Amino acid sequence: MPGTATAAPARQAGLPQLIVLLAGSCLSVLGAVLIAPVLPQMTDHFAGVAGADVLVPIVLTVPALIIGLTAPFAGVIADAIDRKRVLIIAMIGYTIFGTAPLYLESLGTIIGSRVLVGLCEAAIMTCCTTLIADYWSGRQRSRYLALQTLLASVSATVFLGLGGALGAGGWRTPFWLYLVAAALAVPMALLIWQPATGPRAAKLDPIPWRRLRVPCLVTLAGGVVFYALIVELSFLLDEAGVTATATIGALSALMSLATALAAGSFAKLSGQTPRTLLPIAFGLASAGFLIIWASGSVAVITVGAVVTGAGTGLLLPTLVTWATNGLSFSERGRGTGLWTGTLFIGQFLSPVLITGVGAAVGGLRPAVGILGIVSAVLAVSMLAIVPRDAAPLNVTHE
Repeated sequence: MPGTATAAPARQAGLPQLIVLLAGSCLSVLGAVLIAPVLPQMTDHFAGVAGADVLVPIVLTVPALIIGLTAPFAGVIADAIDRKRVLIIAMIGYTIFGTAPLYLESLGTIIGSRVLVGLCEAAIMTCCTTLIADYWSGRQRSRYLALQTLLASVSATVFLGLGGALGAGGWRTPFWLYLVAAALAVPMALLIWQPATGPRAAKLDPIPWRRLRVPCLVTLAGGVVFYALIVELSFLLDEAGVTATATIGALSALMSLATALAAGSFAKLSGQTPRTLLPIAFGLASAGFLIIWASGSVAVITVGAVVTGAGTGLLLPTLVTWATNGLSFSERGRGTGLWTGTLFIGQFLSPVLITGVGAAVGGLRPAVGILGIVSAVLAVSMLAIVPRDAAPLNVTHE
């Protein structure tokens, strides 16, 4: 009828939005694994720097610490202001700071640039995960969160391979790949929108700390397990006599491929509860660590890495779905940021703990074996820690 106002239909997210959000989620993986194959090269380059053996691994791991410390605050900003705006600014910063080691000369300034990369990654990871949960619900949301982990694992396979291949041209070369964020920011700006939520509250409602406490504590331990071989596998292979970065990258990629395949199985397994899946995930990771402990041969190390990769591939989608299911729109950014923060604090602590244990027990492989024992304990303890009434992972409650 002329003169009658009609409400505009709600905007529906589709494949274009899913693609750019999944691609953005992969950037934290790029930051985590890309330079892993060239860590031995960097250590040699900065051999004259006091403490280089400790500082070079920090170049890889410090972004994880910064994500852990700042992701909860990124979640507060995402809930209080605007998910899209925070995401685009972070993408631009990621490109600027990620490529900085191409021209920085001192190890200290490179570590400083990696701190800023971590700050940007915290916002990117929190906003991408939150927007996936905003745009979709129910079984579809669970499927896309699993797909997020699957594609992150596939990208790890690609980035490890690229990092190893590019490392043949020098340890700085892999940092050129950080330019991908600038290219991705353009379609994000065009395709992503801030979800409509009605009038914004003057004060955000508190998030359900009690419900998030157990998933986040388990995620803290899961971060240690997940990140262990991402950092240490290149050193284990180096000890076994593998020095070519391309070979290290290829063998590391096999582990990431196993992670991707296991993450892909989550869609079919999501009808189970975390009380069922977490013991399996930690158990597989434990078995892989113990296999590596058993022998220093390249073949055995590779098999152990693949088994561990299968466990961590199942672990991550289980944890994120368990933690974020049931959060409302006004809680989701902060809840996701808290979960992301605990995951990455665990990832940062992983090499620190392994290095400390290795110094006490006589080497890297024995330290990995100790982590295997701890992971086995975690697998069994999940039966007591995870509530019996935990809902299946493919069920969401808005």
